[in-house]
Amino acid sequence: MNYRSFRAPVAEFVGTALFVLVGAGSAVTNVAGAMGVAVANGIGLALAVTIMMPISGGHINPAVSFALWLGKQIDALTLAKYVVAQLLGAIVAALLIKLLFPASVARMMSLGTPQVAGSMTFFGAVALEALFTFFLVSAVYGTAVSPQKERVAGFGIGLVVLVCVLGGGVLTGAALNPARAFGPALVAWDWHAQAVYWIGPLLGAAAATGLWRYLLLPRGATDLR
Repeated sequence: MNYRSFRAPVAEFVGTALFVLVGAGSAVTNVAGAMGVAVANGIGLALAVTIMMPISGGHINPAVSFALWLGKQIDALTLAKYVVAQLLGAIVAALLIKLLFPASVARMMSLGTPQVAGSMTFFGAVALEALFTFFLVSAVYGTAVSPQKERVAGFGIGLVVLVCVLGGGVLTGAALNPARAFGPALVAWDWHAQAVYWIGPLLGAAAATGLWRYLLLPRGATDLR
């Protein structure tokens, strides 16, 4: 067996676990309020992407992998491996939060599972998650995929998450990432509005991919990598 073939999925597993541990953990402790959660998510993602980009591309998000598959940057087998690795990483991170964080606080916060505000409708929440994910995937294409990119991918992608959490975290949690919502929800068994965090990000990812693949990317930049 060629163990080197597991490098990329393992990188996605570890990177996603790091991001969810920091992101969901900050929501559980809530030491610095909404700003602290936003900064933790933004910097956590920036670090995970930067660390894992040379190995796997640093997707750290099923919606990003889905977008890059739609854009023919990765094949279907890679998509499947990455999504499984990301979901497993998120589950392990949620288990670590359950085991290591104060039990009463972790239980009260559902292990950092993102929540939709009571004032939001289902379709409004889906639309907001889709819009934020559109910007996130646009950042991925603009800073990591395009041959005209600058070398700021991790930083740029992390900043998008920080801004989106600040802008809409109190409304939907601004997960922008099915794995970020799925891992804590599974371990906490809190499935509140879980569909929002799959439908919205995948729709936003598809829209951003269409824009970049057919309009913004230079010619010849859509081949499998």
